[in-house]
Amino acid sequence: MKRDLVFLGTLISLVFLSLLRSGSPQHLAEEACSVQILVPGLKGDAGEKGEKGSPGRPGRVGPSGEKGDMGDRGQKGSVGRHGKIGPIGSKGEKGEMGDVGPPGPNGEPGIPCECSQLRKAIGEMDNQVAQLTAELKFIKNALPSPAAVAGVRETDNKIYLLVKEEKRYIDAQLYCHGRGGNLGMPKDEAANGLLASYINQAGLTRVFIGINDLEREGTFVYSDRSPMQTFNKWRNGEPNNAYDEEDCVEMVASGGWNDVACHITMYFICEFDKENV
Repeated sequence: MKRDLVFLGTLISLVFLSLLRSGSPQHLAEEACSVQILVPGLKGDAGEKGEKGSPGRPGRVGPSGEKGDMGDRGQKGSVGRHGKIGPIGSKGEKGEMGDVGPPGPNGEPGIPCECSQLRKAIGEMDNQVAQLTAELKFIKNALPSPAAVAGVRETDNKIYLLVKEEKRYIDAQLYCHGRGGNLGMPKDEAANGLLASYINQAGLTRVFIGINDLEREGTFVYSDRSPMQTFNKWRNGEPNNAYDEEDCVEMVASGGWNDVACHITMYFICEFDKENV
C-alpha cells in the first residue's frame, strides 16, 4: 500500500512540472496558487481497541436433534432390608363349653374302719396324681416332640414352658397362642427371676419373651397388649432400636432385657394361666 501511495505522489509531481514548462510563469503562478493537490499520507499507527459493542439479537432456534437409542437395562439391585413385622392379631374368643358327660357308675361301698389319717394321705396322693396327670397332658398338647421338653415352671396361677425350637418372634407367639397361652410376660421381679433361673438351668443364653413395640415405636407392651407399668429389666443402653429394626425383646441368662430384630430365630418361653390348662 505504501508503495502505491509513493508512486501516485511521484506521478502527480511530474504532471505539475510539465505544466510549469508549458505555460507562462505568471499564468502558472496564478494556477499554482489556485490548484490544491491532495496527496494521501502514510498509514497511521493502529488505534486503541474500541469498547465492546452491545449484544446482537438472538439467532433463530435450531431444529431439535434426533432422539437417541434407549440404553441397556441396568443390573438388578440387591435385596433390601426386612420390613417391620406387623402387629400380632387379637386373641380369639373362647369356644363354647362342651356338653356335660353322663355320670359314672356308683363305686363299691367302702369298708368301715378307723383310718382317717390314711384316707387323708390317700386323698393328697390322689390330688398330686391328678395334678401330674394334668401337667403331663398339658406338656403333650403344648409340645410337638419330647425333645423340646425342658420341664415346666409354675407359680400359684401361671405355668411357664420353655420351648427348645428356634422360631421368629411372630411364629413363637402364634405357637403359644395356638396352645392357649402367650409368650412369657415377666411383669414383676419374682416372675423375671423365675424365668432367668429357668434359662440358666436349661443351659441357654437367651430366649424370646412376650414384649414388643410393633404397633408404636418406643412404646413397649406385653404380648397380650397390656401396657408395661413401672417394672422393667432393660440392660444398660437398652432399648436402642439398632438399625431401626429392633421391635421385639429377648431375655438373657442374667435376667436382663434387650430389644432385638423380630426376624431372627431363637428359643422362647410360653406362659399359660392355670385356670385355662
